[in-house]
Amino acid sequence: MALALVLSVLLILFLLNVPIAFALIISTASYFIFVDTFSFMVLIQRMIGGIESVPLLAIIFFVTAGILMNYTGITTRMLRFAEIITRPLPGSMAQVNVVLSTLMGGLSGSNIADAAMQSKVLVPEMEKKGYSRSFATVLTASTALITPIIPPGIALIMYGYVGNVSIGQLFLAGILPGITLCLIFMIYVHFYAKKHNLETEKSEKVTAKEFFYALKDAVLALLLPVIIIGGIRFGIFSATEAGAIAVVYALILGLVIYREMKFGQLVKALVETVHTAASILIIIAAGSAFAWVLTLEQVPQKMTLFITEYISSPFMFFIIVLVFLMVVGMFIEGNVSIIILTPLFMPMLLEYGIDPVQFGIFFIICVSLGTITPPLGTIMYTTCSITGTKVEEFIKHSVPFLMILIIAAIVIAFIPAISLWAPTNFM
Repeated sequence: MALALVLSVLLILFLLNVPIAFALIISTASYFIFVDTFSFMVLIQRMIGGIESVPLLAIIFFVTAGILMNYTGITTRMLRFAEIITRPLPGSMAQVNVVLSTLMGGLSGSNIADAAMQSKVLVPEMEKKGYSRSFATVLTASTALITPIIPPGIALIMYGYVGNVSIGQLFLAGILPGITLCLIFMIYVHFYAKKHNLETEKSEKVTAKEFFYALKDAVLALLLPVIIIGGIRFGIFSATEAGAIAVVYALILGLVIYREMKFGQLVKALVETVHTAASILIIIAAGSAFAWVLTLEQVPQKMTLFITEYISSPFMFFIIVLVFLMVVGMFIEGNVSIIILTPLFMPMLLEYGIDPVQFGIFFIICVSLGTITPPLGTIMYTTCSITGTKVEEFIKHSVPFLMILIIAAIVIAFIPAISLWAPTNFM
């Protein structure tokens, strides 16, 4: 009865468009009103306990590093490098969009930040090349979904923290699926450009001098993911310490090497970091308290018994989870889904013999689908507001991209080696 009350309050608050963190806090508080076994002090303790963890510092550090990178001149250098390596391909400006999302994913870890940046920079350029604004916007939003699974994705850290899964293994596991998604999008863009006769004329060849000049400018940024993964792999530092190193690395690039970051920009970046980190941490705190109520009511155990009773195949389990997460993602923000649902899924993985690292990559891709679908669609609304695209036009052009992402999620579910090869061989 108490659980039904909590879920009803949460649903009503969602319908009233109350911010998700506060909806979780209020609905969890209603449990303490109904069940007088615990005092409200327990709610506060659970919220504080949910963020009182050293591994969570990795999120703060990587968010800081990603924001600092935007003020170092890295984006311009990465854009130039992406333009050089995609110049010979049909639809080269759209190909730049895909490649830049993948490259920047290894620096920022935030899909919304990457989508916003590319909406301002690349969508106008794509329009000049003949692409429709709605297609360019959808491409930007969809390729931004590569970011959460490319190390150091914030979603990987959150899943690892909540599910007690090695963050280092998750970082390695995301590399091959991220590259695979990048290649799939590039193939789609190739055929789209051919079909609509966009940038199909023979382009000027890339000279070795141009390539190495662009690579020289971008190599310091490209080294960051290598340093992070290599350091964790060889036990030089933990994921949290890697985040601190990423911050120092970003500061050295901006202040010493490139010298493009001014003091005012540094202050602005730190203020932006505080705002972003605070929004993430309050969601984690609220989600931790809500997840504690679910655990207290034995929801994970009951769901595991129910699911395993009717579903015997791991593959069917993946399909049902995919459909479930797509629906949930339409109404609940991705980070909240990770905080609440990860504890529910963990017992089920043991029953089906599914590796939690593989499931983590699958889970994050499925949750990310909700960011480009109504009614919540955080990335959809972010990109549409920046480019001035109508949501109806976005939805119409998003269908093939949603299909690509769904197929990619199914392939990752059915072929474990895609996500497990790197952590198996290098950890």
